[in-house]
Amino acid sequence: MQRRRVTYAAAGVNLARARRVKARIRTLARRTFNRAVLADIGSFGALYALDRKRWREPVLVASVDGVGTKLKVAALMKKHDTVGADLVHHCINDIAVQGARPLFFLDYIGAGKLNPAVLAQVVAGLSRACRAAGVALIGGETAEMPGFYAPGEYDLVGCVVGAVERQQLLDGRRVRAGDILLGLASTGLHTNGYSLARKLFFDVAGLTLRSYVPELGNRLGEELLKVHRCYYPALKPLLARGWLSAAAHITGGGLTENVPRVLPRGLAAEIHLDRWRPLPVFRLLERLGRVPREEMLRTFNLGIGMVLIVPPRYVARVEARLRRHRERFWRVGQIVRHRGAPRVIYRGHWEC
Repeated sequence: MQRRRVTYAAAGVNLARARRVKARIRTLARRTFNRAVLADIGSFGALYALDRKRWREPVLVASVDGVGTKLKVAALMKKHDTVGADLVHHCINDIAVQGARPLFFLDYIGAGKLNPAVLAQVVAGLSRACRAAGVALIGGETAEMPGFYAPGEYDLVGCVVGAVERQQLLDGRRVRAGDILLGLASTGLHTNGYSLARKLFFDVAGLTLRSYVPELGNRLGEELLKVHRCYYPALKPLLARGWLSAAAHITGGGLTENVPRVLPRGLAAEIHLDRWRPLPVFRLLERLGRVPREEMLRTFNLGIGMVLIVPPRYVARVEARLRRHRERFWRVGQIVRHRGAPRVIYRGHWEC
């Protein structure tokens, strides 16, 4: 008996479609290229030449992350460009807090079946965010894996590489008791806490993404897709002048787990909860789920997406610079001596 021929396309992987998708990605990525990029999209490895005239003793800093279940919201809204920007901004923030200037970015997009229109939106968001930050999008991976991802779903991961002079590296060693904590405003959930948020909004409250929520002054879907802020433009001049002891990007784990990551043993961050008001979306989530305060602080950013740790002698200059750039911020606390491992000590209560 003659057996029927089975092709890769019959197994669910369409190489021709993948080539068309990659051609579109190449066009968008090229818009972010600069002189340091030595190879086009499609090489086995991405090539980037570090300018040794600019750097004396460079330390490379890298971070990889994803967007999490915010992707489910993007899929339901059929709006995919914002999650591309979310990814770039999240990764850049993670290396900026160590003093690094972002240089280049790579991404991974995996799906059961590649949808060219969806991927074009995602990569357009990646490209726009990279260009705005002066980062080259120089490579990545696009994988079609039938049976692995649910229909209509995809995964999105990114990696950023940056550099910082060794003497300017922020690794927590400069932090001292008496340093002041400045909290920079977030736009909303950013890219964390979406599993709990979706459960509370959809299952508990019975809302849909099209629901207009008076407390938010917005439709729920638009609120949940607000872009994760990129704090590098605000940090860049402060890093250049050496005005920071450390900085913490407030992502998964909230203030409770992220601030201690940049503190040496023997110190704690004393944060006063009455110094700022959490954004309405967080107050609503707290009320819907009767979520304990400790859980809120460990899950969400609560309106603060970045914490700067500033020596007292530089506080006035840092605040003046932030105001000049119309950055919304609050003095939320200070560094204090503490026996044992670094931690956050909360004081006061949120304003109602």
